[in-house]
Order: sequence, then structure tokens, then C-alpha cells
Amino acid sequence: MAVVSGGTTLIDNGALDAGVSTGSLILLSTQTASASATIDFTSGIDSTYDSYVFKFINLHPSVQNANPQFNFSTDGGSNYNVTKTSTAFRAYHFEGALDAVLQYLTAHDLAQSTSYQNLTYVGNDNDMSVSGSLKLFSPSSTTYVKHYITTVNTYGDGGGQDLSENWFTAGYGNTTSAINAIRFQMSSGNIDDGIIKMYGVK
Repeated sequence: MAVVSGGTTLIDNGALDAGVSTGSLILLSTQTASASATIDFTSGIDSTYDSYVFKFINLHPSVQNANPQFNFSTDGGSNYNVTKTSTAFRAYHFEGALDAVLQYLTAHDLAQSTSYQNLTYVGNDNDMSVSGSLKLFSPSSTTYVKHYITTVNTYGDGGGQDLSENWFTAGYGNTTSAINAIRFQMSSGNIDDGIIKMYGVK
């Protein structure tokens, strides 16, 4: 047994002692899309948890190469227009191994914009979808901006060639007001199918 900085106890095999909190996810809400124009979470985002995780499971658009996207609200969902600054990049690889690219995405970052933040784009062939997660930190703070990080993988159509794309986006909602709601949608058309789960991080 060993003790590391701060008094954390490790048992002999190097694992954390059972009494140490490891950031458990507490499922708070599940919403299933069915030709849905939007999916809104307007309750449960409060000071109960310091951070929240939203998991996207096989979101499928009604329109080819639509952008799954989100925006925040500070008024319980009456308006989704929080000012955001972000960065975005992707790594992709075609099924036919034609290209493997790491690329910054100037068209998908935001600079003090109230626009929706894109997560990626996704094809709408029957077997195409996007899965991943959004992490939102300290949304109830009235002192600091609201940081977020997204990681998603999409199965899409790149000019007639199917490909895997891993998109990474990070930024902050530039507000000291509490964020208490979030909306997910496609840039065009509907969310035809898929599940979004909201977790609090204990």
C-alpha cells in the first residue's frame, strides 16, 4: 500500500482505494430522436454537479451531410444564443485508404459568436450515423466562463468515398450567467434517429 500526494491511498496493485471518488457518471435523462427538429434538455442542469456529459449514440440525419450542432441557454430554453469562442479540428481516413488527414477546421470554429457549434457532419445512408460526447464544465458558475469539449466519430460520405472522421472541438460559452439548458439539432433537416443521454459527474 502507498500514499501519493494529497493523501490518496493506493492498494498494492496500484489501483485506487475503494473509498476514493473516481468521477462516476450519474444518468439524469435520456431522449430518443424520431424525426425530431430539436432535442432540448431544459431541466437537470444546475449546481448539483460540477460538470455534465452528454453522450450521442448513432445520431442519424434526414439530410445528407448535415451538421449535428448545439447551443446553450441561460434562460431555461427561451433562447439558445450564448456567445462562444472555440477551436475545431479533425482526423479522417477513407475506406479506400486514399487519404489520411489531420486538419484544422476554420469554417467550424467560432469567435465570439452566438451561432450553433457544429459537432461534425454525417451522411444519411441507412447505415451512417455519428456517436460521441460533449463535456460541459461548471455550467452553474456565476464567476467563470463555461468550458466545453466535444469528441465525436462520424461515418460520412466524402465526395462519393465513405470515410471515418474523428472531430474534436473545444471552447467556452463567454458568459458568467448560469447555463441551464442546451439544444441539439441538425444544421438542416431533422434528427431522424438516435439517442442523447445526459449524465452528471459525481
